[in-house]
Amino acid sequence: MLAAPINPADINMIQGVYPIKPPLPAVGGNEGVGEVVSVGLQVSDLQPGDWVIPADSGWGTWRTHAVCPASELRKIPNDIPLEAAATLAVNPCTAYRMLSDFQHLQPGDTIVQNGANSGVGQAVIQIAAARGLVTINVVRNRPDRSSYFELEMYLKGLGGHYVITEEGLRRQDFRDIFKRLPRPKLALNCVGGKSATEILRHLETGGTMVTYGGMSRQPVTVPTGSLIFQDIKVVGYWMTQWNKRQTDSQESSEMLSTLCDYVRQGKLQAPSNVQVPISDYMAAINSTRDAFSTKKQILTMSS
Repeated sequence: MLAAPINPADINMIQGVYPIKPPLPAVGGNEGVGEVVSVGLQVSDLQPGDWVIPADSGWGTWRTHAVCPASELRKIPNDIPLEAAATLAVNPCTAYRMLSDFQHLQPGDTIVQNGANSGVGQAVIQIAAARGLVTINVVRNRPDRSSYFELEMYLKGLGGHYVITEEGLRRQDFRDIFKRLPRPKLALNCVGGKSATEILRHLETGGTMVTYGGMSRQPVTVPTGSLIFQDIKVVGYWMTQWNKRQTDSQESSEMLSTLCDYVRQGKLQAPSNVQVPISDYMAAINSTRDAFSTKKQILTMSS
């Protein structure tokens, strides 16, 4: 293994509250990149020096070495930055699929998302910008104005068009945005509770809200009128489920190829991160659990 990030789902798995519960004893980590050092005699599609990522969740990436069947791995290019390769399989793929599978989006269309500073949120901003989509990005209120301004500049630097707080969603000046923009066809929700209800209210008729997380631990509440009179669709998405349903690897390969092209072209970068030696894993886990942490913790492995 070369590097592996710490994602909130990894911590939830350790806590036993995530749907994937590997048999114990288990290795943590669902995402990361490794380099092949040796292959069996019957392996023809991988060779030493290739970079690989796990084909599915629950593989256990927080380790220095692994021995496994070649079928459990996917080859990726080794000409992209290490941090981009290590964080490729979960957040960018989730963002890519949500932007592709639920609404037919054209350049100039608008989407709205909460949790915009999350790993998925940052990937959504960049992939949407590469496709010519306008993003309205909602973040939690920060403890001071300077930290909000810093975050706003960072997200706009990634290609975000609008950055607002959850309180700002209810202000009249935000509603005035739709005098200049079409209402969103797509809302992406990873928070739940009031935040989800607020972004849903701004969807155009026939729009879709996709829920892929629930950081507030509050249920998603949908006004009845939105379902009946606006034909709003409310669906869920889980990358692991999508992977399990793939009977043909071509669609997955095309997705990874497109994402790697975006990385090479400078259109997609890894989330703001700190690289931490795996020996300091507890400090990295504690930093990940910080509610206002803005940097992804990436464990690096010594050979």
